[in-house]
Amino acid sequence: MSLAGLGIVAIWHDLVPAARDDFHEWHNREHMPERVGIPGFRRGRRYVAISGTPEYFNLYEADSPQTLSGQDYLIRLNAPTAWTRRVVPSFRNVARSICRVAFTNGVGSGGVMLTLRFTIDVARRDGTVDALRRRILPPLVYRKGVAGVHLALADDAASTIETQEKKACADETQVPAWIILIEGNTVPDVDGAADDLAPALQAHGAAALDRAIYRLEFTRLKTPWSAG
Repeated sequence: MSLAGLGIVAIWHDLVPAARDDFHEWHNREHMPERVGIPGFRRGRRYVAISGTPEYFNLYEADSPQTLSGQDYLIRLNAPTAWTRRVVPSFRNVARSICRVAFTNGVGSGGVMLTLRFTIDVARRDGTVDALRRRILPPLVYRKGVAGVHLALADDAASTIETQEKKACADETQVPAWIILIEGNTVPDVDGAADDLAPALQAHGAAALDRAIYRLEFTRLKTPWSAG
């Protein structure tokens, strides 16, 4: 296992340029510490785009999907701080999914993250999940420079709950249904793994595929003696 838990919140977004400095200070000093302080949250990471869009990708790892639909998290989402209420309206092109981790393997976390967002016809869901978990994704873990490979499936009900924090966002939020994350050492490392994966996704009818590559910008852990 490479992720820190079996539940994740995955968020992509752009940002109004004038809000960039305020966003980074808020995210580093208030928002990430607040999130990983919630019971069951283990790690938060922020990435910035190298290629593709949106500009930012944020990943929160939690013990389980139940953590992400539990009262501790919902209470926090419904009581945004003044700083949160100021920053969140500057988000644009937001996509956010609360997910169950269906597969995770690797040796650790990498400085580069490739994200794939796509859809699969509901009739092919179970077969595709099984194929990805058993045949398609495991070999990618052993490619040169790959640190981790992960498959996450959105919980539509949990992802679409209306909260005060979500209402502060100026844009309508998309909910990516299927997410594959490939993290590694370099852009060619993760790009090559995604190239190997592409024919299998096509064979299973993957549609609306969105591919982007990000570099790690900030990490916050739960450990009380260390911020990073």
